[in-house]
Amino acid sequence: MKRLPNHGLYIPLKTPKRGERWSEPKIILVSFLCILLPAAALMTMPVFSVSGLSFMDALFTATSAISVTGLGVVDTGSHFTLSGQVLLLVLMQIGGLGQMTLSAVLLYMFGLRLSLRQQSLTQEALGQNKVVNLHQLIKHIVIFAFTIELIGTIVLAYRWVPEMGWKTGLFTALFHSISAFNNAGFSLFSDSLSQFNHEPLVLLTIASLFILGGLGFTVVSDIHRNSHHGFQHLQLHSKIMLIATPCLLLFGTLMFWLLENTNPATIANLSTGQQWLAAFFQSATMRTAGFNSVDLSQLTHPTILIMILLMLVGAGSTSTGGGIKVSTFVVAMTATWSFLRQRNHVSLFKRTIATNTVTKCLAIIVVSGLMLTCAMFLLMITEKASFVSIMFETISAFATVGVSGGLTAELSEPGKFIMVVVMITGRIGPLTLAYMLARPKPSKLKYPEGNVFAG
Repeated sequence: MKRLPNHGLYIPLKTPKRGERWSEPKIILVSFLCILLPAAALMTMPVFSVSGLSFMDALFTATSAISVTGLGVVDTGSHFTLSGQVLLLVLMQIGGLGQMTLSAVLLYMFGLRLSLRQQSLTQEALGQNKVVNLHQLIKHIVIFAFTIELIGTIVLAYRWVPEMGWKTGLFTALFHSISAFNNAGFSLFSDSLSQFNHEPLVLLTIASLFILGGLGFTVVSDIHRNSHHGFQHLQLHSKIMLIATPCLLLFGTLMFWLLENTNPATIANLSTGQQWLAAFFQSATMRTAGFNSVDLSQLTHPTILIMILLMLVGAGSTSTGGGIKVSTFVVAMTATWSFLRQRNHVSLFKRTIATNTVTKCLAIIVVSGLMLTCAMFLLMITEKASFVSIMFETISAFATVGVSGGLTAELSEPGKFIMVVVMITGRIGPLTLAYMLARPKPSKLKYPEGNVFAG
């Protein structure tokens, strides 16, 4: 069976009666829209917001929640009612765990079984390359997610319940725990987490949640299976994630502190310990989480460039995060290094990486670059904003990060629609969308080789 690239999750749909069956990329997009459009329609109802939402604003907010981005055209804490905030929680949970995972849970709850094709799609969505017990796997994923979110809620409630009371404090803790674990970035505070930039309990708890969510369920499952066998028995993907994630965190933390420790508008006025805490938090959150503990509009341009690079790399495959993915970045860099050293094969941890995997990683980067260029070009036409501001906001949407320098709240109607498309593309995967648009037809025909001068 041919396996198509998959960077999103989906719900089972009926096969069309006429013609060939829908391809996996089309199922991904249609299932995403089947949840997005009704959710956007719901958000326009008066019960969910204080002063009402236009359909475009509702569509933007629903897209941001389901794609676990976190960008908002209105203030989440003040604009939405309790019902609206609960609806956002549900959408974030669906977006984080994935439609296919949740639909499979519902089928199992009612005693139904997935069809063979649905099992294949679910296995692909969860990054499983071999036959597994899907019932057990999905059960472990749901238990893991809810357990981590519960622990996060308890820890955050310890901070907010004494100040806000049981009802408000507990809900605030639950909202931020779910938002953090699913890398959504929505906050009930108008300044995100800036008012807590000196509180390790809040920042480290939130950071721990989105780092765990960003590792990916495949890695967590692999660690659980090989907990007694050590690092050497882990899958290659898990090894890459466990090595690259701390390296990216360390690089981002160091660069942020070096570039911002003399900037009085961000962290210069904090103590040394608080500066390093803020630097670590921003380094971690820029890889798709979307929270901020400093005013991002005051960052220096060198820092913005580093943050953009971290956003592009993103989190792990099959995780709640976005970006081109850490493994894609590592494979592409390793392939480049192998080429420079004139090696015939790309290898990591004494394992050779398949040529089609290397090609896929390079294709993801190229297609992502083309899509980002088109989106930024269109926004430069529709919006009156600086190049840096447009680039930062567009990449934040594409990588489903959700941090904002202030442009999102000022977007025009065409600009909002462009950003909706960017967020959807970022969540379902640029290569997945490219496959659907290109309608690839595999061919066994091979032409004679020809030389092309490169470089």
